[in-house]
Amino acid sequence: MTAAVLRELRSECPIPSRLSPHADAVQVWLVGQLDRLGLPLDPVMRERLARAGFARYAGRLYPDASEPDLRSLAALFTWFFLVDDACEGPGRLAPAQIRALRDGALALLREGPRARHPGFSGPLRRLLVQAWREPRRRMPARWRLRFADAVADHLDGAWREAVATVAGRPPGVAEYVQLRRATSAAYVSYPLIEFAAGRPLPDAVYHHPALRRLADLANDLLSWYNDLASLERDRATAGGHNLVLAVAAERGVPVPAAVDLVAARWRAEMTRFMALRAAVPSFGPALDESVTAHLDGLANAVRGTVDWTLESARYPVAG
Repeated sequence: MTAAVLRELRSECPIPSRLSPHADAVQVWLVGQLDRLGLPLDPVMRERLARAGFARYAGRLYPDASEPDLRSLAALFTWFFLVDDACEGPGRLAPAQIRALRDGALALLREGPRARHPGFSGPLRRLLVQAWREPRRRMPARWRLRFADAVADHLDGAWREAVATVAGRPPGVAEYVQLRRATSAAYVSYPLIEFAAGRPLPDAVYHHPALRRLADLANDLLSWYNDLASLERDRATAGGHNLVLAVAAERGVPVPAAVDLVAARWRAEMTRFMALRAAVPSFGPALDESVTAHLDGLANAVRGTVDWTLESARYPVAG
């Protein structure tokens, strides 16, 4: 049932599908790079990472990136997915370990690769050092701080979810929507639009209310779509941290009915996203091209997540 709903939503999505011509070549590079970094990949895990297609995901969100830049982006995406698995998968990190990982990653992003933290070492640290090298070299300090702040928000969200899961306290719908905006890592992907396009936005424009509303909506759209795709896994492991499960509990309805309610909410928010995107004001000739690139990037984040979810072996609905 959920797979059918996901395909219906994809067919209704008004955002065009895009994919970098470099995606498949970067995917081959990526798997080899993970081997060279010394990640403990047994054959099963190596095959799983290869079939997940993280480079294709990055290539859908940043279809105009150069091949070298797409390598950096794909490596960053892989790092976040590996962290996600460590926080949520079997043998998940304890809240204190997530906090240590957060502190170590932020020290590296804010202070440079020489910064060390006892809770963050080994192949996972080496992957972030490599992936961060080119963005750190090319992008201005205000952009680097913006990215690091987004990473802090994401890992704080992972910590809060872990604490709630350990305590056996499932969230209500409103609480979950706010928390999901952090745990999705969408806010981390948005500054990378500027890196891929080579067009860093001034802070006043990046944080303008019109762009922030669209950023929140895009985050919700890609997050809720992912929740539909990962529903069965989340029922077993996530302690109620899934929009479908939160709606079912709060409304007192069966899960299939909650799936329909979430799909209807997704459709309504997509309509609102498209209307607000069309209504973004001009910021002047010096900035409008950069703003358009950013808005296109937000849309690509939504459509790219939809398309990748249905092609990646990471989800049971792929194929």
